[in-house]
Amino acid sequence: MAGKLAYERYHWFHGQIIQSRYPNASILAKQFEISKKQAQRDIEFIRDRLGAPLRYNGMKRGYEYKESGYELPPVWFSGDELMAFCLALRIATTIPDSTLKKSLKGFLEKFLSLRSLEDTYSIKEIETLISVKNIEYYRVKDEVFRTTINALFRKRPLEISYRSPHRGEETERVILPLHLLCYMGSWHLIAYCSLRNELRDFSLSRILKIKAVDKTINLPSDLPPIKDYIRKHFGVMVGDESKEVVLKFAPRISSWISEQIWHDKQEIIPNNDGSLYLRFYVASYEEVAREILKYGSDVEVFSPLELRAIISSEIEKMKEIYR
Repeated sequence: MAGKLAYERYHWFHGQIIQSRYPNASILAKQFEISKKQAQRDIEFIRDRLGAPLRYNGMKRGYEYKESGYELPPVWFSGDELMAFCLALRIATTIPDSTLKKSLKGFLEKFLSLRSLEDTYSIKEIETLISVKNIEYYRVKDEVFRTTINALFRKRPLEISYRSPHRGEETERVILPLHLLCYMGSWHLIAYCSLRNELRDFSLSRILKIKAVDKTINLPSDLPPIKDYIRKHFGVMVGDESKEVVLKFAPRISSWISEQIWHDKQEIIPNNDGSLYLRFYVASYEEVAREILKYGSDVEVFSPLELRAIISSEIEKMKEIYR
């Protein structure tokens, strides 16, 4: 409630300036029956935290704006909206650009202090309540992330040097950024590649050099929607050519698996002995094989035989290492 009352004072003070009435701390204190010290703190808050171009006019014995056109920001948050904003704020810590994170933190600190109708939180308090932890993700250089974001928002092409994840080859490409995706903690850029003349996924961690270029890239009319591309190429269970996979998990971990979502159309079949079958579809076996191997002897590939052979072969290779 205190935040709402404070905003009413800010709004009234702003209105007095707009009407050229030159308000001061004494007038503000009298209007709202607060102390002169509190009124002065309110004026300083309007100037320092809300960015109002205030200056004191000695002749008029009151405040005015040095520049015209300033508007007091509106109140937006209350209750659930504030909690949702706090959650979004912590998720934003996954941004790899340290400069952007610092700017965002400063902006949101101001934003939070003003726009809650109730007593608000500071960012330090939020940091003690909520945190985000990613593992096995790839590091991205600040310059790469910043340049990518600028080009994406401005719809400008980029010239990049990119290292292939499989052969380690470095190629020069001109691309047009279309979508930025944070996938399992790692950042990917979906872009139209003029070298391959199709949509491609570029991991930001593999971009060695990057710069904006003044070129024109015309997208083909038959380019698939970005969401369709992501469904096809990301995740262990997506793609055009679906192959059914059935995994059997041991009783020891079946309760954990039953809480997981591997695919939105997955099927879980419990067994009397406490084990369970997990049925879903994949586009290829490469990524799902890595997921299966994470669970060691607690999972068995029930079908297909081709995937069983891949897992069996990998186990034999592991035996050679530890023999």
